[in-house]
Amino acid sequence: MAGGTGTRFWPLSRAARPKQLLDLTGGRTMLQATVDRLGDLARPERTWIITNRSLVQPIAEQLPQLDRKRIIGEPCKRDTAPAIGLAASLLLAEDADAIMVVMPADHVIEPSEAFQAAIQQAVALVEREPRTLVTFGIKPTYAAESFGYIEKGQPRSQAPGARNHGPAFEVKKFREKPARSVAEEYFASGGFYWNSGIFVWKARTILVALEKYEPAICDHLEVIQNHVGKAEFADVFDRELTAIRGKSIDFAVMEHYQPVVVIEAPFTWDDVGSWQALARSVGTDAADNTVVGRHLGIRTSGSIVRTGDEHLIVTLGVKDTIVVHTPDATLVADKNQEEAIREVVKALEERGWKEYL
Repeated sequence: MAGGTGTRFWPLSRAARPKQLLDLTGGRTMLQATVDRLGDLARPERTWIITNRSLVQPIAEQLPQLDRKRIIGEPCKRDTAPAIGLAASLLLAEDADAIMVVMPADHVIEPSEAFQAAIQQAVALVEREPRTLVTFGIKPTYAAESFGYIEKGQPRSQAPGARNHGPAFEVKKFREKPARSVAEEYFASGGFYWNSGIFVWKARTILVALEKYEPAICDHLEVIQNHVGKAEFADVFDRELTAIRGKSIDFAVMEHYQPVVVIEAPFTWDDVGSWQALARSVGTDAADNTVVGRHLGIRTSGSIVRTGDEHLIVTLGVKDTIVVHTPDATLVADKNQEEAIREVVKALEERGWKEYL
């Protein structure tokens, strides 16, 4: 899933090149790293990208190994449930017994070997229990307010002799992003995971679940599926997808369905949703600064600086500040107000300064 806009990474992330298409830490873009992470588990001919239409061409350029037909551009944003349902329909058209791995394109996960092993563990569970939906829980390292949580239930037995890389539990309840005090309770209890948003299941199983809980979504998807290969497909696709009422897969299915199993992830994970996440990925120096690019800091601490090697940023007497330089815009912000970067994007829209969006 690669259709996000990444507004909290403005000014580096823009509508035409959102965060999943950026190299935030040096090396590969987040989307390329997501595809790389699967290794040999999913070959290019078995990999699909669901995104928004304006990103199809840049994604095709970043992933030349994929057939262009496997990069699906939605005409409008309709959240994760329709996107996953659409992908499941496309998979079933090719393989009636398909197992899906669903991954957002903006996660940082290490090491890839542990991730692949966890996916194989989940696939083995789904093969044994085709009605089960599997997700991955991240053991919290602090009381995060920006992640959803999974409350674990009873331990689940796993296949005898199988290579199980993380304990598995029934999901007792999915919890939304909590207030600070609630997050601290979750963290202290030891009974909760961060919700990774990564799933493994039978394509047919998730479609059956969507049909049960969100039949209207499936009605539109069925019309689309019935027109695959026909001359009017493009018009039908746009009309039917636009008519869908968007909903997340958590609200649509996961909070209602049983059985759902959570596997404790044997890998490190971060949902790179904001500039402070960059600090967790890149690390900090002795003054607690995170720097990508050319920077001279004097009496500077607790700050995040992102620039290029060709443009020097100098900070003097600065603390807990975000400084991001791009060729046409520079952001200087209080690190503790980074959620308000969304307000910057909204203000630019209101002023009609589309060239900065």
